[in-house]
Amino acid sequence: MSGSWCSVPFCNSSKKKCPHLSFHDFPANKILRACWVRAIRRDEGPSFVIIRGSTYVCSEHFKPEDLHKPTQTNGRGRTRVKYGAVPSKFLWNGWGSQAWKPVYQSRQSVAVAKDHDYGCRPFPGSQVCLPVHQQARKRLWAAGLDDCAGMAVPGDNTDDRGQVGTVQRTGDSSEDSGQSRQSAAVAKDHNYDCRPFPGKLDGASGRIQEVELNVISLKIEPEQMKAGVQQPLVHQFCFTDNNFRFYTKFISKEVFTQFWKSIEPSASNLVYWSEAQRTAQDLPTCSPCGELALIDEFFVFLCRVAAGFHERTLSKVFKVSQSTVSRIILTWTNYLYLVLGSLPLWMTREQVQSAMSDTFKLYYPEVRVIIDCAEIKCETPSSLSPQSETSSSCKNHTTLKGLIGISPCGAVTFVSKLFTGSISDVEITQRSQLLQLLEPGDGVVADKGSLIKKMLSEVGAKLTVPPLKKSAKLSVEGTLRTQAIARLRILSERAVRRVKEYHIWDGPVPLPMAGSVNKLWSICCIMSNFMGPLDVKGDKPI
Repeated sequence: MSGSWCSVPFCNSSKKKCPHLSFHDFPANKILRACWVRAIRRDEGPSFVIIRGSTYVCSEHFKPEDLHKPTQTNGRGRTRVKYGAVPSKFLWNGWGSQAWKPVYQSRQSVAVAKDHDYGCRPFPGSQVCLPVHQQARKRLWAAGLDDCAGMAVPGDNTDDRGQVGTVQRTGDSSEDSGQSRQSAAVAKDHNYDCRPFPGKLDGASGRIQEVELNVISLKIEPEQMKAGVQQPLVHQFCFTDNNFRFYTKFISKEVFTQFWKSIEPSASNLVYWSEAQRTAQDLPTCSPCGELALIDEFFVFLCRVAAGFHERTLSKVFKVSQSTVSRIILTWTNYLYLVLGSLPLWMTREQVQSAMSDTFKLYYPEVRVIIDCAEIKCETPSSLSPQSETSSSCKNHTTLKGLIGISPCGAVTFVSKLFTGSISDVEITQRSQLLQLLEPGDGVVADKGSLIKKMLSEVGAKLTVPPLKKSAKLSVEGTLRTQAIARLRILSERAVRRVKEYHIWDGPVPLPMAGSVNKLWSICCIMSNFMGPLDVKGDKPI
């Protein structure tokens, strides 16, 4: 054990220099050994390997009650560590609070250092060039004097080469301060091989934790400020363009925002349906519901019409009563019907020509509108007369029927009101007031077999239908014309499909909704224009 050294950082005790100390192996118990390693602030690894009979901790780091002295219990002449004891006396936890000062002894003859180091500087009171590792330790200690005053000067022990001084304890505060000032004069050169002083990192980690807490508090403050201002619920449901397409049928968030900005000024003056009824009956009016933000009311309407959520579901999601949801939907139905119904949907001939594709201009430049009929299912009335009127020969169900007109660019330009399902295409065209909008020379594309040619000729319009097969082979020009008109017919079918994608039409229309079904039909047809162009297949116009 004559070559034993203590493995605690900055402890230079050895059996040769300190024969009065005892040196103790790390315990064999893994848990207790880990406690020792943690206490001395070391990590097992390539730079620190615990070897039985070679790695020790000196008795200076144990409390007296943790040791068995030979004169007490053990008569073999050896000091032993009690089971379960852990080293606890170190420079960084207050042990050695009394100052440690180096006393430099002058010598008549100075031993020359065996290893030459031309970059070292002598310490005050000494003319000996110390090894580099001792200089680094002294400079590190000098740099930490401000935060670690009164701690031991590491590396000031007697060396085999060129004895410089010994370490003594004293309680003289005046000598301690003088020595500190003397050591502070040492040049604070950078030495990247030395490790930070143990007590220095403790203060830095505490400061880091304090800064982290300040950062967290600064992050929480804006969130608390935002929580004070109620955010629209629409932003809690819709984050991406896909969310907006699902809940509102708008093609993107930008389109939804622009549409809302255009109607917000007039929507702020909304009069709710219940309040309008009270005003008409000369009853005292109550204030508007005001339970939801205005944009959230619009979102509730879209969730009912576009997403198809039931009123009971919406009342639970938005935490309002079901009667409030019904009142919101009825109010916004009337409002949007008035706002969207005032838009000039019908396009002039110049507007149609400017938006028409080159293929359509080549073969059908006179086309003004493409018409098609659409049917939606409704509940079967109990009365036989309405039941026979709404019965459809095509759908084998009671339906409501409407006429839709699409321009060659794919925009919905005409919407008729809904009629009973038994009405014919000729009668619905005549009663839909489409003929009053046509001008002489306009072309109307309809499905083959349509019987409105005579009716259109009376206003000077021309009917264009897909050609019937008359021969086994069509000419090249006939094939191109057939393909062009087929594409026009596809536009009308896509427009009808888009209207029916509003999930309020998924099931049969309830009979109590008959009073507002025409308004909802018109709203869905017009708002389908905000779902994007119809004449695009992939990235190429059709």
